[in-house]
Amino acid sequence: MLLHHYRFAPEFELFDFDDFARQLEGQRSPIAPFKGALKEIQSRLDERFLGGADIRDLVRGRAWCLDQLLALAWARQPGLDDGVALLAVGGYGRGELHPHSDIDLMFLLEDDDDTPYREPLTAFITFLWDIGLEIGHSVRSLNDCEREAKADVTVITNLLESRTLAGREALRQAMRERLSGERMWPADRFFEAKWQEQITRHYRFNNSEYHLEPNIKSSPGGLRDIQMIGWVAKRHFDTESYEDVVAKGFMNDAEHRILSQGQAFLWQVRYALHMLTGRAEDRLLFDHQNTIAELFGYRDSPERLAVEQFMKRYYRHVTALAGLNDMLLQHFDEQILRPDTPISVTPLNERFEIAGGYIQVRSRTLFRDQPAALLELFYLMAEHPEIEGVRADTIRLIRDHRHLMDDRYRNDPRHQALFMALLRSGGNVARQLRRMNRYGVLGKYLPAFGQAVGLMQHDLFHIYTVDAHTLRLLKCLHGFRKPEAKKEFPVAATLIHQAPKMEILWIAGLFHDIGKGRGGDHSLIGAREVEDFAERHGLSQRDTRLVSWLVENHLLMSMIAQKRDITDPEVIRDFAASVGDETRLDYLYILTVADITATNPTLWNGWRASLMRQLHAETRRALRRGLENPLERADWVRETREEAHSLLATIGADMARVDALWESLGEDFFLQYASSEVVWQTQGMLAHAGSELPLILINAPTDDMAEGGTKVFIHTRSVDDLFAATAAAMEQLGLSIHDARIATSLNDWTLNTFIVLDDHDKPIRDASRLEEIRRHLVEELDDPDDYPTIVTRHTPRQLKHFKVATQVAIEQDPGGERTLLELTAPDRPGLLARVGSIFMEQGITLSAAKIATLGERVEDVFYVTDREGRPITDPERQQQLRERLIDVLSV
Repeated sequence: MLLHHYRFAPEFELFDFDDFARQLEGQRSPIAPFKGALKEIQSRLDERFLGGADIRDLVRGRAWCLDQLLALAWARQPGLDDGVALLAVGGYGRGELHPHSDIDLMFLLEDDDDTPYREPLTAFITFLWDIGLEIGHSVRSLNDCEREAKADVTVITNLLESRTLAGREALRQAMRERLSGERMWPADRFFEAKWQEQITRHYRFNNSEYHLEPNIKSSPGGLRDIQMIGWVAKRHFDTESYEDVVAKGFMNDAEHRILSQGQAFLWQVRYALHMLTGRAEDRLLFDHQNTIAELFGYRDSPERLAVEQFMKRYYRHVTALAGLNDMLLQHFDEQILRPDTPISVTPLNERFEIAGGYIQVRSRTLFRDQPAALLELFYLMAEHPEIEGVRADTIRLIRDHRHLMDDRYRNDPRHQALFMALLRSGGNVARQLRRMNRYGVLGKYLPAFGQAVGLMQHDLFHIYTVDAHTLRLLKCLHGFRKPEAKKEFPVAATLIHQAPKMEILWIAGLFHDIGKGRGGDHSLIGAREVEDFAERHGLSQRDTRLVSWLVENHLLMSMIAQKRDITDPEVIRDFAASVGDETRLDYLYILTVADITATNPTLWNGWRASLMRQLHAETRRALRRGLENPLERADWVRETREEAHSLLATIGADMARVDALWESLGEDFFLQYASSEVVWQTQGMLAHAGSELPLILINAPTDDMAEGGTKVFIHTRSVDDLFAATAAAMEQLGLSIHDARIATSLNDWTLNTFIVLDDHDKPIRDASRLEEIRRHLVEELDDPDDYPTIVTRHTPRQLKHFKVATQVAIEQDPGGERTLLELTAPDRPGLLARVGSIFMEQGITLSAAKIATLGERVEDVFYVTDREGRPITDPERQQQLRERLIDVLSV
C-alpha cells in the first residue's frame, strides 16, 4: 500500500531499460549484461541513499527496476505462453524491495497440468539464479491457489499482495475472484487469524518495543505491525491505498501521518542495514547502531551519545506505531466487524460509562468541553478495577485532545487534584500510568517525563528506555502489594504495607530517573523536578523533603550494599547517619529493590537480596540504638562470639577445642562473619584438624532467593598468590565470584569465604556439581608452586562493541585501617585472576572484595593493605598500582 499521499513515479534516470533492451538484441548469453545491470542499479540506489534521497523512491525504485528486468528476461524465455503468468507476491508484490529483500515470485498456471511449462520455468529460474538474484518462488495453478489459500492464512496473505509482472493479467484477476471474502476467509475470520499471528509474534519479543538489539521487522511497532494494518484493511475494504482507508473512516489524517513517517524511518534503517551488511539483516545489532547513527548525521553531544539520539528516535517511532496498531485493530474489531453486537452499558457518571467492560465517553465533545476529563478517565479506571480497558473511539479522542495539556492545564488546581487523586487511589495506579504513557498523556502532563520517553543508555546494563524502566519500577511497586510477593521479596512485601503514604513511592518512582539525558547528575536534576512537582501539587513540606531526598539518594542503598563492606560497623554507622530515620530507610529500601528489579530481569537475585536484607536490618538496628550510641567494633565481636559459642554448646561441641581454635583466629574473624557462619566454619576446621590438604567447605542455599549465593570457605596455608589462584580455579569451573572476605589467622592460615554463582547468576545446589567444585579447588590449591593458569575464553560478541575505559580510584576506608580501591573496567574472562596477580606482584594483600558486573563493565571494590597489614597511603605507590592495573586490564 502507498503511504501518505505518495505516488511513485518511475525515474528512468535510474537505468535506461530501452537502451538495455537494445543491447540484449543478438546476445546469445545475456547473463553478464543482466548481472551488470543489477550491479549498476544497486550502485545508483545506494548512491542516492547516501545523498539523502526519499527512501520511498529507493524502495519502490528497486522494485520497479526488478519489474523491468524480469519482464525482459521473461520475454526472452521460449515456451511461456498465455497459460502462465509471472506474479510478484508478498513484499515484492507490494512494490517494496530493499537491497537484499526477498524477491518472492509465483508462476500462476491456468490449468493444473504443469507439464508443458516445467522445462521453460526451470530454465527461467536457473537464469535468475545465474544472474545473482536470490528468489523465493512457487508454481501454482488457479486451483492450487484456491485450495492452499483456504487452508493457510499465510498463503492468502501472500497472494492478496500480488502484481502481474509478465503474462496475462486476467489470470491474476481470476485468482483474486477465487480468493474473495465471499468464498474464503471473510474479514472477521481473516482478522482473528492475523491478530493471533501478531500476538504470537509479539510474544517472541516479550511484548515490548524496547529491546537493546531490536528486530525492526518483527518486534512490536516494527514493519510487520504496519503491514498488519494494511492486510486487515485491504481484506475488508478491498483497497490498494491508505487514502481510501482514511476516506472510509478506519483511520484519520493524523494517524495516517504517524504511519507514514514511521514506515519511512524504518525503511531508512532497514535499507542501511542491508547496505552495510550485504545481506537481508533486520536486527539492529550493536555492531550497526553506531554506524547507522553516524550515517544518519547524529553526533555526540555533552548530554547524549549519537547512538543514543538515534535509538531514541527509533524507540519513539516504534512506540507510536505499536500504540496506533493496538488502537486501529481494536477499532476495527469494535466498530467494523461487530458494530451491531449488543453490549451492556453502565453509566459511571455524567461523563463516562462502561460499555462491554470498557470505559468510553458519553459525548464525543467531552474532552474539548471539559479537558479535566482527560485525567478523570484514568482515575475512574483505578477506582473501578473491573474496567478492562478503554474503547477504541475514546482512545482516539484522547490522542486527538492531549494537546490541550499545556502549562495552563498543568497549573490548574483542579487538574493537579485529579492527578493526586489517581496517585492516592487504592487501585492499580501503575497500570493507569502505563496507559497514560501509551496514549501519550503522561508525557504531556509531566513534560520532564516526556523528555525521557524513548531515551536509552547505550550499554548492556540498562536494557530498557528510561520511560519503560520507570513504568516497570511502578509495576514492581504494585507487585510488592500482592500476597505472592512475600516469597521473592519478603522484606519489601512487608514494608510496603507499613508505608504511611503510597503516593510517596509512586512519585519517587516516577521522578527517580527523570533527569537522565539532560547533562549533570540525574539524581540532583530529578530531586529539583520532584520538589517543584510536590510544591505545585500541594504536598506538605515534610512529604516534599522526603520525596526529594528519595529521588536524590535512590542509588545510595544499592551502592552501599554492593560496594561497601557492610560487615564494618563504621559503614553501617555512616549509612544510618545519611538516612536519619526508619521511615526514610523503609521507603528507600522499597524503592531500591523495585529499581534493581526493573533495571534488568537478571539483576535481582538471591545474592543482592541478601545484601539488601542485611544492610536494612543492620541499619535499622543502628537507628534503634540511636546514632549517638553506635555499636562499637568490640561490642560487635563480643556479640557474635557469644552467640556462636552458645550455638556450638547447644549442639554438643567440644568447647575446649573450640576455645583453643578461636584463640588462633583473631578478632577480624568474628567481625566479618555472622554467628551461624562462625559455627559452620568452626565445625569444619575442627573436623579437618591434622590434615595438610586445603579445607574446602561449601554451603548451598535451599533455594535461589534464600541466602544469596553459594558460599565457599577456604582454609589453607596462606601464600601471596592464593587469591589469584582461587580466582583462576573458579574461572576454570565457570563460577563468578560476587563477594570475597579474606582473612588470615594468627598462625598464618587463611579464613577466606567466597560467594559464587553460576553463569546464569544462580546459586549452585546440585550435589554432584558441588563435589566437583570441592575436589577441583582442593587439587588446584594444594600445591602453591603449581597454581592454575588464568583461563582465556572467547569474549562475547556484544561486549566487543562497548568501549569502557579502565578507571582506578583509591581512597582510605572510614576506619582508616585499609585502603579502598574501586576498579571500573571492561568485563572480560579472567579479569579477577589478573587483578589478583597484579596485587601479588605489587605486594598488596586483599582483605575483602565486592564484585559487581553491570552489563559490559565491572565495578569492583577491593579492600587492601600492604604485606604488613597497613593501609597504602604513599601517593607514588598508589600511582604505580593504578598505572599497572590500567595497563594490564585495558588490553
